[in-house]
Amino acid sequence: MSEAEELLKATAEWDLPPERHRHFKDVLMQQIDQDRNQDLNPNQAPSVRPSVRRRFTRPAVLVPLASAALAGALLVTLSVDGHAPAARATPSATAAGASVTLNRIATAAMASDTIRVRDDQFVYVRTLVRSDTGSFPGPVRLGALHTEERWTAQDPGPLRVTGWLRSSGKDAIMPGQTLPMQSTEPVPAGVHHPTYRWLASLPTDPDALLARLYKEARPVEGESRDQAVFSLIGDLIGAVMPPANAAAFYRAAAKLPGVREVPDAVDAAGRHGIAITLDDTGFATRDEWIFDKQTLAPLGSRYYVTDPDRGITTETLAGTTAVMETAVVDAKGEVPARTASR
Repeated sequence: MSEAEELLKATAEWDLPPERHRHFKDVLMQQIDQDRNQDLNPNQAPSVRPSVRRRFTRPAVLVPLASAALAGALLVTLSVDGHAPAARATPSATAAGASVTLNRIATAAMASDTIRVRDDQFVYVRTLVRSDTGSFPGPVRLGALHTEERWTAQDPGPLRVTGWLRSSGKDAIMPGQTLPMQSTEPVPAGVHHPTYRWLASLPTDPDALLARLYKEARPVEGESRDQAVFSLIGDLIGAVMPPANAAAFYRAAAKLPGVREVPDAVDAAGRHGIAITLDDTGFATRDEWIFDKQTLAPLGSRYYVTDPDRGITTETLAGTTAVMETAVVDAKGEVPARTASR
């Protein structure tokens, strides 16, 4: 048995939230499959299997929190300094403050321009990522900052390949390769394949949307239903959608018990903003969604872990992202002009 296969047999009660565990498991499984099939089909390209539950719109490591509707532009390109802090101050904000902030973000989303996406197009997102490359069990070790590009298919399907992923830089997964996000079974439009058309069909009343999300969310062991819904919202707000739907997601999040504001948070590009999080003392991880303090546009995300089994007794930064660019393109692999000219 290979080391990869032994790792797959390990228990899943680690520091990682379920979708990150699935990501690393997927990567290992890809390597196992490639080893087994190399002699039979050496030219076959590797693929990325989508996770059962996504976070920030991606089944890989960290998912970018990016809404072009909220940003108010089809194409957003931001500067980078390439660094993010590895520690955080204790947040001090009330749930009431979080509710006010989320409703302000919702208002900003409603004021932005509508971007329509055809079923034959792709949503392109470019992010900067730092993730935990430490061994299990063992302490957190943040890897190098690297770039990930994603093309999400808008075809309602059902599809076996729902998008494509390409990473570059040190600590990237299979750098330079454009990998299909592939499932063993066809995936229809829905929470695991959130197309523009499907998102536009969701209720825009926050109470009705929240009720729908509670039905869709699937908590894992040790996770509350509220945490599962918060994670699901974090997954879905990364997609391009009509302004009214984006606003409804933020207003629905404001109704979750335990949601609070972090007054100063830093994304993977070193940009300071305000963050929204939800505390769940029964779960080992905590996510933050980071927004610009002035424009309320999404900047990125962070997640923290506390796991005594790994010797992590105080909350520790274990991953961070920064959304650098969002666009709608006509084909997988197509890169917006400003990115192509870099």
